[in-house]
Amino acid sequence: MKKGRVDWPGAALRAAQLIPRERLHPAVVAWADARPRGEPWAVALSGGADSVALLLLVWAHWPARRGRLVALHFNHRLRGAESAADARFCASLCSGLGVDLLSGRRKGRAPALAEAQAREARFGFMERAMARRGARVLWLGHQQDDVAESMLMRLSRGSGGAGLAAPRAVHALAAGGARRFHVRPLLGLKKSEIARDLGLAGARWREDSSNAKGVHFRNRLRRDVIPRWVRASGRDALSGAALSRELLEEDDRALEAWADSLEALGPGRSLAVTRLSGVPRAVVRRVLHRWLSLQPRAGELSRQGFEALLRAVERGARFRHSLGSHGFAVIRAGRLRFEPIRNSPRTH
Repeated sequence: MKKGRVDWPGAALRAAQLIPRERLHPAVVAWADARPRGEPWAVALSGGADSVALLLLVWAHWPARRGRLVALHFNHRLRGAESAADARFCASLCSGLGVDLLSGRRKGRAPALAEAQAREARFGFMERAMARRGARVLWLGHQQDDVAESMLMRLSRGSGGAGLAAPRAVHALAAGGARRFHVRPLLGLKKSEIARDLGLAGARWREDSSNAKGVHFRNRLRRDVIPRWVRASGRDALSGAALSRELLEEDDRALEAWADSLEALGPGRSLAVTRLSGVPRAVVRRVLHRWLSLQPRAGELSRQGFEALLRAVERGARFRHSLGSHGFAVIRAGRLRFEPIRNSPRTH
């Protein structure tokens, strides 16, 4: 093998031996095996160890899918020549595997982006690229370190069980009448394990130097908090966080099923408050969130405003609360409705 060149098919097959299907998340393996054979799959590819391992493993473990596989790379243009080198590396990797690569670039020359803005730009590109290919399945390389980081980030802003159950192994999302899926087979692996096995397989990957700078909250957690937390715990804290995530997801599914069974959402986007009498608050909260999501003209509701509305729904008494410049939440005759303000300008 020439210096600087990688036998990517060979590396993929060796990686699949080191990380067999049994080490992948069982829900993802079962789900993927049951999908239609002609369905296109997209793989998010940054060039880092996790995404490289992901592409190699999907290519190796599902060989019948190779002809319908596409990798997606988005260049945030935040690290100059380093970002450009990431894009070239991804192109070389995909060429070696015979996998199509669709690349995108951030427009503009702003020196930095907030983490949420970067994520929005990246996923916006991937959604458009998937739409062009008719793909509704996106493979993502999140692993146990990402689970712990996401959990600590969400705890800091007061997320509930549904938020703390992210990132999920198989996540179905609504998309204009059709469902899209985000799948994450590496949730049972640590980043260090993935990098070790990639090296043993003869693969290479790119390191993002910005991870060491602590500009974003996630990077600060990764650099400063997680290592100390793991040492302080005296145990395998990353696996513990991953297990907690699994249990929270089980609880979340149970509560969602309970909310479904109430059939409280009725015609005209109204909510039958009487059906929620005696129901635990955790379930009522979910039903109320669903009702709010059905109100296209409702404005942003503060946490305090939501809690006031929740208490009113639990009491079932007459109630009226502002939902922005276009109307009110009104409880009357046992039903919760959105009542528009007369002559309010319509939103489109």
